[in-house]
Amino acid sequence: MECHHFDAFRCRSCSLLEVPRARQLSDKEAHARSLVPAPTWLPTIAGPDAGFRNKAKMAVGGTAASPTLGILDREHHGVDLRDCGLHSPGLSSALSVVAAFITQADLAPYDVTTRSGELKHVLLTESPDGELMLRLVVRSTSDEARIRKHLPWLLSSLPSLRVVSLNVQPSHAAVLEGEREIVLTPSAALPMRLEGLDLALRPQGFFQTNTFVAAALYAQARAWVSALEPATVWDLYCGVGGFALSCTANGRSITGVELSVEAVAAASATAPPGVSFVAGDATEWALAQPCSPDLVIVNPPRRGIGPALSDWLEASDTSHVIYSSCNAATLADDLARMPSLRPVEARVLDMFPHTTHYEVIVLLAR
Repeated sequence: MECHHFDAFRCRSCSLLEVPRARQLSDKEAHARSLVPAPTWLPTIAGPDAGFRNKAKMAVGGTAASPTLGILDREHHGVDLRDCGLHSPGLSSALSVVAAFITQADLAPYDVTTRSGELKHVLLTESPDGELMLRLVVRSTSDEARIRKHLPWLLSSLPSLRVVSLNVQPSHAAVLEGEREIVLTPSAALPMRLEGLDLALRPQGFFQTNTFVAAALYAQARAWVSALEPATVWDLYCGVGGFALSCTANGRSITGVELSVEAVAAASATAPPGVSFVAGDATEWALAQPCSPDLVIVNPPRRGIGPALSDWLEASDTSHVIYSSCNAATLADDLARMPSLRPVEARVLDMFPHTTHYEVIVLLAR
């Protein structure tokens, strides 16, 4: 992928952009193999190396009359990255309309140096169907009336826009979003349909940023679960329920656990009989249950599942674990605490091309 922002040193987020893709993939697989002692490695999944991101996280800079959407440089000046090659074509074209809306509604970008202005970030997500969810991260609700006034123009100019919300983040700290969300549209959820799987994403829910690789990730878990035929399954750190909803079957009981109330609400809305979702801390919930399931799926953040849940799984009667990780180093730490659950098969999925990051999914058997 060619990138004039990278060449001009305006943005160097894609740290491996000058490394051939084949080398990127082989290095990632070698790194995963060095940390995870799986006897069988399935072929690495690699999707497109450009236009694959379904979510744009853009810091807002400049002025209301001439906003930038991208990142802030070391002097906190806005660097416009609306044409970032990682974004899907739908995101790239929509971001220009969003920038015009900022001007139309006279929304002052937040200035980190002077701590003035209101609009901090633009978070834009595109579904596989091409529909969009826009979240405007603001310092306060002082511009809410003006945003609502000009919202019909935005919806008319961007017909694919299904969900619009304000996220209130009053702190000066470098935090992407706050806890309060104000939905401005009749719809509060974005349908995420991929390969027969109907998911729903609400504003504060989590979904993988690479749709192609996310579908492959869920398909791999589904294949393992189908072969094992467990009667009971837990999906811990379940997000909007991708793994849980991928693994449904007649007579199978599946429980998903996720800290985000918004994500659980979205997952519950699409759950068939036999599948339920709980809002709570995954570790605390698991440790409080009277018995363990046949199979546990875990998809934790980069810090991994940690000692408490690792120790519980090691001492449990669960016969199989599917561990999806975005950090093989913490995965290795967790595996070391579960010696009786040994890797059987593993697979690298290149969720984040042109960076050192990747996803690895491992089947563990007792």
